[in-house]
Amino acid sequence: QVQLVESGGGLVQAGGSLRLSCAASGRTFSSYAMGWFRQAPGKEREFVSAISWSGGSTYYADSVKGRFTISRDNAKNTVYLQMNSLKPEDTAVYYCAASPSSGVTTTPVRFDYWGQGTQVTVSS
Repeated sequence: QVQLVESGGGLVQAGGSLRLSCAASGRTFSSYAMGWFRQAPGKEREFVSAISWSGGSTYYADSVKGRFTISRDNAKNTVYLQMNSLKPEDTAVYYCAASPSSGVTTTPVRFDYWGQGTQVTVSS
């Protein structure tokens, strides 16, 4: 069992930055690939970014490429999402998730554990 707790969300103006954190507890964090997803009101949950267990591989949705950076610190059991140049369309609840996949995966069904989410609101 892996427990995930996100933090770092909030209200920011367009063009601003936020750094989301996801703290993991339970089974060995470093053996899991991690991902970030988001869900805006009235929309389906969508993939944002993912990172392999080692941190050596990362993947981004086209909508955030060049603006968001995913990273992880296995010693701290934490994964991060640095979000720069935020846009109003980035407004959503952001979720982190853990997958036993050996590599980077973007498919929600391959993630076994999910956090409760943190709200990110970008004002224009």
